[in-house]
Amino acid sequence: MEKELRIIISGGGTGGHIFPAVSIANAIKVKHPNAKILFVGAEGRMEMQRVPAAGYEIKGLPICGFDRKNLLKNIKVLYKIWKSQRMAKKIIRDFRPMVAVGVGGYASGPTLNQCAAMGIPCLIQEQNSYAGVTNKLLAKKAEKICVAYEHMDRFFPAEKIIMTGNPVRQTLLETTISKEEAVESFGLDPSKKTILIVGGSLGARTVNESVLQHLDEIKNSGIQVIWQTGKYYHKQIMEQMKSHTDMPMLKVLDFISDMGAAYKAADIVISRAGASSISEFCLLGTPVILVPSPNVAEDHQTKNAMALVEKDAALYVKDAEAPQKVITLAIQTVNNKEKLASLRTNILKLALPDSAEIIADEVVKLAWRNKA
Repeated sequence: MEKELRIIISGGGTGGHIFPAVSIANAIKVKHPNAKILFVGAEGRMEMQRVPAAGYEIKGLPICGFDRKNLLKNIKVLYKIWKSQRMAKKIIRDFRPMVAVGVGGYASGPTLNQCAAMGIPCLIQEQNSYAGVTNKLLAKKAEKICVAYEHMDRFFPAEKIIMTGNPVRQTLLETTISKEEAVESFGLDPSKKTILIVGGSLGARTVNESVLQHLDEIKNSGIQVIWQTGKYYHKQIMEQMKSHTDMPMLKVLDFISDMGAAYKAADIVISRAGASSISEFCLLGTPVILVPSPNVAEDHQTKNAMALVEKDAALYVKDAEAPQKVITLAIQTVNNKEKLASLRTNILKLALPDSAEIIADEVVKLAWRNKA
């Protein structure tokens, strides 16, 4: 009978951290159904809802990031870090993990620091082409560092790096409907070229402005558009759309629950350049125009995008230039059969399949070695 496997997974803050974390946990459970997995997240962040919804227990720490504008507020932040370290220590003592996994985000700092101090082996997973602050600090204490991009030895010791790629939402890879069925599921015409526009679950103001400023161009283009506005912007956009009621070629949604169908329907996607999204495009072979968010640490989305652009695997438009350029570029590209085929071929070359399974194997190896 197999010994009991006990694993802590820590991090979160965004879907880009949470999706890989849950995918790794699921891959471990497939191989070791009796494994005990505990998540540690940051109070008030989205992991506190998303992880339980995926079927896993999670403990929250009161940790948050430093306020770079108001330095006096950081006295409170330092207290929260100290309190989180103490709470993490108690969680670890109570749970007794054999290995710890950090996926980036505030909570992974105190959790993995405490695990390393207590002799528990640590593995970190870095999703981006530019390493996050937490993972850079944790790299010295980690035994294995799983990455998705080349040249990550700029940030991490080369001997610890394993090129695994980013785990993605399994449901996207399991979509079985045809392209025609996918297009029809959105109430659109399968004979027309389709552009999918997404700015993340909350939406992206610049991306939305790009559509609103080019409604007439979309109407006269002969193409059709699936547009996820994000919940934050949806009400305001629907008000603005009241004067554009004769646009059956434009499907406006606040949130798309079946992204597998949306990707299957799309001939090209306009998207932010988050690491998880890029990994999904690579695995699915989806032509994409990337509009990196300028509001992220170290401008890492631009660096993610350029890693694809340099290999002719994606197109790129600066956020500030998107309202003028991105819709016109998308319409031109979606009507260029050779360019679409080239983007599809090149982005598929960058795919790293089975990432979650490879990382799960590394986690389990560390756990058993620790107990050997």
